[in-house]
Amino acid sequence: MQDKQLFEYAVIRVVPRVDREEFLNVGVVLYCPRPRYLELIFTLNTGRLLAFAPGLDIEELEGHLHAFAEVVRGGSGGGSIGQLDAASRFRWLTAQRSTILQTSRVHPGFCSEPAEALKKLHAALVL
Repeated sequence: MQDKQLFEYAVIRVVPRVDREEFLNVGVVLYCPRPRYLELIFTLNTGRLLAFAPGLDIEELEGHLHAFAEVVRGGSGGGSIGQLDAASRFRWLTAQRSTILQTSRVHPGFCSEPAEALKKLHAALVL
């Protein structure tokens, strides 16, 4: 049996009206330092999002989520933030912000396989 690895994750949320503090979970970002793992999964349920926020621009939201994904991947596609190490990119993604796309507080956990932990969290918190 593999050793358990400490990981951190945050839920990615769509907050159409920041003043109301209502949100829908659309994804999860997970960082595990020991294997240097940083990844996210998101799922947009368009019907649910439009029922929740009828004026929501789904294409713009997808663009923001893809920008998050570029930062996760690192490299030049993620701009200057994408050039940072994985831990710094995770901290930047999970920093508190007042925009339509936000993350929850960071939560810790232990896992044997970070990719499996990410899939389980996505299924439990988003789907």
